[in-house]
Amino acid sequence: MNRLTVSPSPHVHSGDSVKKNMYGVIIALLPALAASLYYFGLGAVIVTLTAVVSCVVFEWAIQKYLLKNESTILDGSAALTGLLLAFNMPSNLPIWIIIIGSLVAIGIGKMSFGGLGNNPFNPALVGRVFLLISFPVQMTLWPKPIESQMHYLDAETGATPLSVMKEGLANGETVSTLMSKIPSYTELFMGNMGGSAGEIAAIALLVGLIFMLIRKIITWHIPVAVIGSIAIFTGILNLVSPEQYAGPLFHLLTGGVMLGAIFMATDYVSSPMANKGMLIYGVGIGIITVVIRVFGAYPEGVSFAILIMNGFVPLIDKYVKPKRFGEVVKPAKA
Repeated sequence: MNRLTVSPSPHVHSGDSVKKNMYGVIIALLPALAASLYYFGLGAVIVTLTAVVSCVVFEWAIQKYLLKNESTILDGSAALTGLLLAFNMPSNLPIWIIIIGSLVAIGIGKMSFGGLGNNPFNPALVGRVFLLISFPVQMTLWPKPIESQMHYLDAETGATPLSVMKEGLANGETVSTLMSKIPSYTELFMGNMGGSAGEIAAIALLVGLIFMLIRKIITWHIPVAVIGSIAIFTGILNLVSPEQYAGPLFHLLTGGVMLGAIFMATDYVSSPMANKGMLIYGVGIGIITVVIRVFGAYPEGVSFAILIMNGFVPLIDKYVKPKRFGEVVKPAKA
């Protein structure tokens, strides 16, 4: 008797496979990786290699010695987690902290739930937020681009545009005054600013988005919902008080909005299944991000927003889902 076996998500169709799509996302990240290496040099190399290798090793070790099951390190998911984790850390972070972050990302964020397809939260963001809470000083020392190319632990550091804006507004300065203290929009678009390795070069991240859309690795719903909601929300605030709230372009080109919207929020496992659910999920991320940035204590809020909405995904999938194949729609009551 033939039985239909339904495996945990992610469910991939049309001849694709988890392995193919994971490596597809890694390829899409290569332009951003190249930009990171250009701006941060040696530090970006060390952080990236450490994160990727340690994530792969931890997944192999946990599966071999704790879970006692077949290794999945060749499917690309562990390497992708390491790459995304590296993109969420400063390029001068000590190796031992990177290794701790990798252990948390793989051990707690992924394997404690049963591995790929079972984790409710994005593993790389679990690792990143753990490090931010545990090592706030080291996680907020941002090397200056270009000037730190040949340096690692002793790289010259400076504030990010988001930090400059947050602190300046808190001290009573105006948006127009503060905009003169940060790089131009062209420089922000090209990535010439301080921040995490993957929070720079919006142009490189958009190239990755186009690649994934063409290859149908992801759909447009989540990135557009996140970016669009942030643009609309910050645009309204800016219209209400332009000297108190920065405009949409500033918020879109700084911090982790592009990285989060394109590569973190679109994680197969921790995002909704239906297109309508993806839009709700993306809008939620956008609104929470702006609330944290504008009204919260942290200058950045993308990581927290994605993890919060990850927790709502089961609820979204329950109430916003496509009609099952063969399901009979009940007629509305008169």
